[in-house]
Amino acid sequence: MTESALADRQCPALLIAAPASGQGKTTITAALARLHSRQGKRVRVFKCGPDFLDPMILQRASGRPVYQIDLWMIGEQESRRLLSAAAAECDLILIEGVMGLYDGTPSAADLARCFGVPVLAIIDGSGMAQTFGAMAHGLASYQPDLPFAGVLANKVGSVRHGEILRDCLPDSCTWFGALPRSEAIGLPSRHLGLVQADELADLDARLDAAADALLASADTQLPAAMHFAAPAVAADEPAQTDLQDVRIGVARDSAFAFIYQANLDLLADLGAELVFFSPLRDKQLPAVDSLYLPGGYPELHLAELAGNHAMQVAIRDHHAAGKPIHAECGGMLYLCESLTDAAGLRAELVGLLPGQATMQKRLTALALQEVALPEGTLRGHTFHHSLLECELQPLVRGECPNYKRTAEAVWRIGRLTASYIHLYFPGNRQAAAALFRP
Repeated sequence: MTESALADRQCPALLIAAPASGQGKTTITAALARLHSRQGKRVRVFKCGPDFLDPMILQRASGRPVYQIDLWMIGEQESRRLLSAAAAECDLILIEGVMGLYDGTPSAADLARCFGVPVLAIIDGSGMAQTFGAMAHGLASYQPDLPFAGVLANKVGSVRHGEILRDCLPDSCTWFGALPRSEAIGLPSRHLGLVQADELADLDARLDAAADALLASADTQLPAAMHFAAPAVAADEPAQTDLQDVRIGVARDSAFAFIYQANLDLLADLGAELVFFSPLRDKQLPAVDSLYLPGGYPELHLAELAGNHAMQVAIRDHHAAGKPIHAECGGMLYLCESLTDAAGLRAELVGLLPGQATMQKRLTALALQEVALPEGTLRGHTFHHSLLECELQPLVRGECPNYKRTAEAVWRIGRLTASYIHLYFPGNRQAAAALFRP
């Protein structure tokens, strides 16, 4: 498809937002994606801001990979490119917001205004009557230039309850319907967010039940198609092959799964061959030049990780040979001398990073981060429930664009780079390539 045809494509779109986290944004977004996919529509879902768990659910619901769009971490031009490309091939674009509609800088509302995407506000209606109307009015009018599609009630107790909520809305606010409170459609969660999609044996049944509930009780009509203009691109930009013939071993299993699809796409676009392996199950590394250990839940698999001595030796040998390793958050914890879970169970792990990590019962860090590495500046985020005591002097620290309190350390030992920061590689292709280049 030509660039001009791409730029002229129109597609209906909604940004699903809420007054706060925990209102049901992921459930409703997934239900909409599953419902319209079942009707034969090609649906693309995006997640506003950094997140790994929600996209797993949304990918299952839509049947297509889910990418992040964000005005700071991904940037306006790349976000615009992703939306324009999706509009060129799909019948519906859904964007799940982040936190509350107006929370953060930039917020989901900022994203909606930037691209003109109408907002569908999800409000948990349980325990609420006429105040629902006041909340809906506030979300719609707090910033008058916000494109606002309407409101959908979640977790209503009965048909009559939904009617009460509908009837209290101001005339200017469109009612999209109500979703009943039901255990059959809820998505279970744990300390870092939703339970991973692959761990939910009944996920498809939950998604279908949510889609059925929407079809029965909500107005699923979509707004009119909107125009997504493609950003300007440099003519005849040469393809980059910085990682041509480089084999990168990527840890991927239930302990290590927090990875942006865009990161994998970029490494492949740079010429790398991605070889997936499991630190939980495999006894040796595949034949690779570099390692990528993403975040995840190593604390939930301590016994298996600690007991797999052969894999620990293989990773230590890889490092001793001077080969690159990039480890993020959970991947970094795996490389520590020890990790203690929230119940006090301690396990000795790989030991490349001289430090002891301990899980906490509360969140210890949540922030966007920009880090100036020797290879170049990259952006990302941090989100964890652990504390790490490390005797090494950090190579550099990240910086938060909104406040200075969170400044995550980046440690480097030889070709090992380790940090709590989840980096977004497409923000600086050359820097990302340099992390993995032998």
